[in-house]
Amino acid sequence: MGLSDFVRKAERTINKVGRERKTAKGWRPAITGFSGYGSVDRVHVLGRVLMQDPDDAADTPGTLQEEAQRGWRQFITTQVGDHPVTVRVGDRVVESRTNDNGYIDVLVADHGLLPGWNEVTIEAEGADAVQARVLIVGPSTRIGLVSDIDDTVMVTWLPRAMLAAWNSWVRHTNTRKPVPGMAEFYRELLRNHPGAPVVYLSTGAWNTFETLEAFMATHSLPDGPMLLTDWGPTPTGLFRSGPEHKKVQLRNLFIDFPDITWILVGDDGQHDPLIYGDAVFEHPDRIAGVAIRQLSPGEHVLSHGTATARATIDPEGRMGVPVILGADGHELLENYRENPLPVLEGEDEGAGGAAGAAGGVAGEDTSANEG
Repeated sequence: MGLSDFVRKAERTINKVGRERKTAKGWRPAITGFSGYGSVDRVHVLGRVLMQDPDDAADTPGTLQEEAQRGWRQFITTQVGDHPVTVRVGDRVVESRTNDNGYIDVLVADHGLLPGWNEVTIEAEGADAVQARVLIVGPSTRIGLVSDIDDTVMVTWLPRAMLAAWNSWVRHTNTRKPVPGMAEFYRELLRNHPGAPVVYLSTGAWNTFETLEAFMATHSLPDGPMLLTDWGPTPTGLFRSGPEHKKVQLRNLFIDFPDITWILVGDDGQHDPLIYGDAVFEHPDRIAGVAIRQLSPGEHVLSHGTATARATIDPEGRMGVPVILGADGHELLENYRENPLPVLEGEDEGAGGAAGAAGGVAGEDTSANEG
C-alpha cells in the first residue's frame, strides 16, 4: 500500500468516526451551495454537505462574526459522503449522491433557465434545503474572462506552505488584501466586453468559498462562478495537482462553451504562465488574450523561495494572441489601454444575458433573471 493510499484510508476512518460522534452529539448535515454555471442547454450545480453543530447555525455567511472568524475554522470539517441529494432546477428534479468528500456536482440538461444569474434548490437527507446561484451564459456571448485568485486579485503568497497556512488558517478572514488596481482593470475589460462571463479558476480550497465571495464583494471585484479544488489526498499523491486542476477546468470551459473565446488572467508566482501558454498552444482559436501580474522579487521569494518567476510567457504575441504584463492592476490597465484586445467578429456587446450579472461588481443587483 502506497503512502497516499494509507493517508486516504486514514482520512476516511477519521471522518467516519467523527461523523458518528457528531451525530451522537446532535450535529446534522448542512448544505453549502457553491456558484454554478452553464449554458441554456445544461448547467452544473455545485455544493457540499458537511456536518454542522446546530449551535453554530446562527453564524451565517456574510455576518460580521462569520467574516471575522479565523481561517482555520474553515478547514476543520466533517464531510458527509455518499449522501442522498436532490437538485431542483426550474421544473427539472435530479436525484444524486455526494461523493466521498461530500461534494455535489450535478449536471442538469434542458433546465429552461434564462441567461443571467438564477437560483436553484439543493436538498439533502436530514438537512435544510438551500438556494444556490448558477450563472447561465447566453448563446450569443462570444468572449469570457478566466481569472486566477491567489496573488492575482488577492495577496496570498501561495504556494509556499507556511505563508499559505498563515494566510489561510491563522489570519482573520476579513484581513486579506486585494492586489492594487485589479478591480479597475477588470471593470474596464468588462466595459469593453459587456456580457462576458467571469469565471474564477483557482487552486484554493472549496472550504474558503464563502470567504472568497465576501472578499470579491467587499473589494468590488466582478461576480462570477468559482472553480476551486479539494486539498485532500488522491489515488496518486498526498495532494491534488494545482496545475492539473486548472488545465482540466480550462478544458471543460472550452467544451461547455464552444463559441466563447477567453481572456486569461493570472500571475507568475505559480504556474499560470505555463498553463496559459499551453492553452494558447493547444487552443489558439479559443484564447483572445493573456494578462499576467508580475510579482516583485520579494514576493517571489515569499512565494516559492527564489527571486525570479517559476515560469514565463512570451510577451511579444508570437504565440498568436496578445499578452500584457504588469506589476499590479494599474500597470495591467495601462498596458491594456496601449494594446487593447480586439473586439471579436460577431461579438454582440449588448447580448449574452450575463452582462449585468458577471460583468457587474459583486453585490450589485444587476441580474437578468434572478430567482
